[in-house]
Amino acid sequence: MKTPKRLQPLLDDGFIDEVLRPLMSGKEAAVYVVKAQDQLRCAKVYKEASKRSFHNQAEYQEGRKVRNSRQARAMQKRTRFGRREQEEAWQNAEVDALYRLAAADVRVPKPHGFVDGVLIMDLILDGDGDVAPRLNDVELTAAEARDYHQVMMREIVKMLSAGLIHGDLSEYNVLLAPEGPIIIDLPQAVDAAANNNAERMLTRDVDNMARYFGSFAPELLSIDYAGEIWSLFQLGNLSPEAPLTGTFKRSEKSADLAGVMREIDAALEEQARRTGGEEEGEQGDSEEPDDEWQDR
Repeated sequence: MKTPKRLQPLLDDGFIDEVLRPLMSGKEAAVYVVKAQDQLRCAKVYKEASKRSFHNQAEYQEGRKVRNSRQARAMQKRTRFGRREQEEAWQNAEVDALYRLAAADVRVPKPHGFVDGVLIMDLILDGDGDVAPRLNDVELTAAEARDYHQVMMREIVKMLSAGLIHGDLSEYNVLLAPEGPIIIDLPQAVDAAANNNAERMLTRDVDNMARYFGSFAPELLSIDYAGEIWSLFQLGNLSPEAPLTGTFKRSEKSADLAGVMREIDAALEEQARRTGGEEEGEQGDSEEPDDEWQDR
């Protein structure tokens, strides 16, 4: 096949040996099967912002660090430099997440380098040596669904124990390899401790997995792992080995909004009284030194 323009520099520099064929083209990137160091791998070529369709990046980017204040201002103002920096940060987020999660023994493709907007990583194969299918392309028995659901809950726990949430987890970005599910597509991964949307995203990821596997094993639809996992995380008790019961009970007590407002009003009134008293005291104190100065 004709070598894509974005991959030619990697061929020239010896990062890859051969481009074999296109694998898929999605909203974020085009992926190719390549050979590198006599191994089949995939090359993920990120699309430019103007050529991709993934929206609502702001909620995912909250809490991500930038190099300096100049970069932050440029990204906020959406200047040309800022857009370029934002694209680089968006791509680096997946690269960083892959390395971080691979080190935490999470089931993700092993990364092998990131060069000029191209990510080289393991190619996930099925038992016949073909590219592994996505979960949405397979039919499962109820027993398989229960087993894989447990695997995915454990992987979500391992991810969160490493401080990350996938943020867009579904049957469309999980591959089924002979050893079990493998999680892919992580450019929207979020820092669980720095993003105000973290709990909602974790719940969505967990619920998506329950919904999918529950279509083969309906009893999974009634299990609530999200609340349990998040509660353990908030309390500092989450670890890759943390046992899960799936019987987390959410508080059914409704918030006393009227009581909260009364407390706020009382606090404001008390603050107003204190401020008024301090101002009167300050005025009285300011007159006494003047009298002493006059006496002198």
